[in-house]
Amino acid sequence: MAEIDTLIREMKSVLYGSSESEPTTEACAQLTQEFFKGDTLRLIVLCLPKLNLEARKDATQVVANLQRQPVNSRLIASDYLEGNLDIVDHLVSGYEDSSLALHYGAMLRECIRHQIVASHILKSEHVQKFFGYMQLPEFDVAADAATTFKELMTRHKSTVTEFLSGNSNWFFTEFNFKLLGSPNYITRRQAVKLLGDILLDRSNSCVMVRYVSTLDNLIILMNLLRESSRPIQLDAFHVFKLFVANTNRPPGITSVLANNKEKLLRLFAGLRMDKDDEVFESDKAQIMREISGLEPPRQAADVYKLPKTPMCSGELPKVSPLPPKTCSYV
Repeated sequence: MAEIDTLIREMKSVLYGSSESEPTTEACAQLTQEFFKGDTLRLIVLCLPKLNLEARKDATQVVANLQRQPVNSRLIASDYLEGNLDIVDHLVSGYEDSSLALHYGAMLRECIRHQIVASHILKSEHVQKFFGYMQLPEFDVAADAATTFKELMTRHKSTVTEFLSGNSNWFFTEFNFKLLGSPNYITRRQAVKLLGDILLDRSNSCVMVRYVSTLDNLIILMNLLRESSRPIQLDAFHVFKLFVANTNRPPGITSVLANNKEKLLRLFAGLRMDKDDEVFESDKAQIMREISGLEPPRQAADVYKLPKTPMCSGELPKVSPLPPKTCSYV
């Protein structure tokens, strides 16, 4: 391991410079080419458990830096990873070892900058593992997994849209009950924020319409609005308003909104940002006007009403979801 330690320190000096010299473009490009040509990334990833803490930190910095180094105006790291995706598999599995998770997680996020890597993870069983990783008992590991998951679900828009278009049913079922319904406050807060980032992205408009046309999803968001946490309430509002703004609401959703409008209006009347936000206040006023004018359809699904007392986290009512609608609302 002494040789690997020395190699890592030398590479770090080339990439980041030292007290005696600054890094040069030529030296960085040459190192990058030799690093991937020699399969050194595989060596570092596989040997990481045997390195001491300082060497692990240095290795993480080196791997992260080399993902961004161009050679002849091309990121050759992407080409290398496309032919060595088993290394990505190893990095994902790194979350199962708490002593290595933060190092492997940082490397993985840098690799996800390459679209081929994100696509590989989303097409594999690895994406399902993150729902478990984000609930690990070690807070720092769970938080790191959540950061990686957000990167995976937001960086490459076309890849994410393709994934969600074909996997929205199982994905949002897992997302709703394992993350939004988690007993852990931090998990719920991160999840509702990420949900908004996904659904409010224009590239996911069809996925958004399907989500806001499902009664189960509305009920989950209505319960998140009743959280004692103001940040969760505010992030939940940004998703909830999509249900109200949908001009093609299914009757069951309109019925639930109409039958709970008094409680919703009272809730929104007291919902405010810490600082004045004209956009938020305008959105809230518009949603309140829309809800005020709602009347239950003559033929509606079983009506869900908000309980008078808050429910425990994770105790979400089960209502049979309506069939997804085609994308007709943008």
